[in-house]
Amino acid sequence: MASDDEIFEKVQETLVDALGVDDDEVERSATLIGDLGAESIDFLDIVFRLEKNFDIKIPRGELFPENLAAADSGFVADGKVTEGGIAQLREKMPHADVDSFASDPQVSKIPDMFTVDMICKFVASRLS
Repeated sequence: MASDDEIFEKVQETLVDALGVDDDEVERSATLIGDLGAESIDFLDIVFRLEKNFDIKIPRGELFPENLAAADSGFVADGKVTEGGIAQLREKMPHADVDSFASDPQVSKIPDMFTVDMICKFVASRLS
């Protein structure tokens, strides 16, 4: 199995190729949207490249769940993710830092959970 550093290096290379950023920008704590400028269309490319680079299969919506905070999901109230929504995030995104998000669960902060480290943890779980 690949080491954490090996996984990070391959994820870093994948994101540099997919997003056209410099490798020094791709730190473990970097957010895909805020720090690296990813857009929703980039997520498909990232998944495709991860599958190819790591020889794994990533079912749609597994790495980047869709519509988690949709108004009709029942998991949002007054601009915040509800306790039920937090539970749903923990279930669908065990590789993300939901605990940090839960301390201030503003819907606008959901993209901050999509970090380089989250991708590394996801890939590591797939490879084990």
